[in-house]
Amino acid sequence: MTKVNSNYLQLKDYLFAGIAEKVAAFRAAHPEKPLISLGIGDVTHPLIPAVVKALHAAVDENASLAGFH
Repeated sequence: MTKVNSNYLQLKDYLFAGIAEKVAAFRAAHPEKPLISLGIGDVTHPLIPAVVKALHAAVDENASLAGFH
């Protein structure tokens, strides 16, 4: 009989499945609030400059030991 490696039981849930559950719960609790998805999938347009600027700022902040969090 084949045995399951016990280390497989220690693996965490798939990240995006957990996010999908949280998104569904938020949408159910707050149907009036818009939610922009930045999840898996093909995009139809490039990121807007404000998003790019914020991402760059976050990367720059975390690029040093003092700013890393």
